[in-house]
Amino acid sequence: MYCISKTMTVSASHSLHLNYESKCSRLHGHNWRITVFCMAKHKDENGMVVDFSHVKRLIHGRLDHGNLNELLDFNPTAENLAEWIVGQIPQCYKAVVEESEGNVAMCVDEQMTVGVPAALLL
Repeated sequence: MYCISKTMTVSASHSLHLNYESKCSRLHGHNWRITVFCMAKHKDENGMVVDFSHVKRLIHGRLDHGNLNELLDFNPTAENLAEWIVGQIPQCYKAVVEESEGNVAMCVDEQMTVGVPAALLL
């Protein structure tokens, strides 16, 4: 089993659609710190789990300096963003999204980690 992670900073704005009053309902921005975790039983023909530059292009390339409300078709909470990231990369089993210091959301595809010893997972 091979595991990799790619951490990147994405500067993007969003506003949240909430069922209660919040200042987060107004458009505002973050320097999101996003870490994508990928694994594979076998390396590809290039000797990789997935090319780091492909991960960056799929996430950073799509979101950086954008309005997440315009780029994505869901309420762009940190939790929803983490779930979306896991779905973008077939080898991705976990995404950690830090919206601001100390405010972190994570999504794990538990089906991908069945039978994988915890010591192998980043």
